[in-house]
Amino acid sequence: MPDYSPVKEKFGAHCLFGASAADFTTYRAGGAAEVLVRPGSREELLWLVAWCRSNGAPLTVLGRGSNVLVSDKGLPGVTALTARLSKIEISANAVTTEVGVIWDDLARVSAENGLAGLEKTSGIPGSAGGAVRMNAGAFGQETFDRLARVEAFTPTGEIVSLEKKDIPHGYRRAEGLEGLILLSARFEFEKADPAVLLQDRSCVLAAREIAQPLQFPSAGSAFKRPPGDYASRLIDAAGLKGFKIGGAAVSDKHAGFIVNMGSATASDIYALMNEVRARVKANSGVDLELEQILLGEF
Repeated sequence: MPDYSPVKEKFGAHCLFGASAADFTTYRAGGAAEVLVRPGSREELLWLVAWCRSNGAPLTVLGRGSNVLVSDKGLPGVTALTARLSKIEISANAVTTEVGVIWDDLARVSAENGLAGLEKTSGIPGSAGGAVRMNAGAFGQETFDRLARVEAFTPTGEIVSLEKKDIPHGYRRAEGLEGLILLSARFEFEKADPAVLLQDRSCVLAAREIAQPLQFPSAGSAFKRPPGDYASRLIDAAGLKGFKIGGAAVSDKHAGFIVNMGSATASDIYALMNEVRARVKANSGVDLELEQILLGEF
């Protein structure tokens, strides 16, 4: 086991031992991170990557913890949270954002500046880096619609720049980013009336409030949309709205969401995911694909 004292010396109060995943994921469930670090700059993140590589320590990089489920057994090694990497720069029709920026802040800032193309993604939880990783989207818009390029570290610490055309992507997928640690992303827009964009944003946020169970911890849509259908419709048709295992439930407001009713363990949530998939398969013949990322040992 590595001696993590140099990491503690480097990051001080931004390095914690044994922090619960309930404190850094939106599911508010899961075990402890062996070491949790919040780098404040790309230089600090690069230092951490190099230290982990030199010392054989596993490294997990997370944004806002909004599309993941951490095992009750926790995360070995170092978990780095990018929330402090939160700079946004606006230039003409482009926005460059560090990966820790809250995605909704990017959607808001672009709309306020009359930059069209991401306003309908308002309210998506998570970070800019997480959105790029999965090509997050909503209401007919997605991250790659306006993405121009990303900047990242390779596993050996080399900084590379990838153009959108170099990243195969589609519905909730972005390929070739595995093994890279994202640093920033540049988005390019068409100009539009800020008042119109902000009105669209308000409508989207209102629609989310009405349709989604925002009052309970969740990680957003649990399953990807199957071709020609909706996961929520299939789950509802299988009679699963409100179905519970332990402290986890299929939302009775939106069947596509699995929510933590207050006491759910990661094992409860994982068991419910599997039960939903099995019952939907039995009822409709459709194999639902998990949208969320499982971290740790299940």
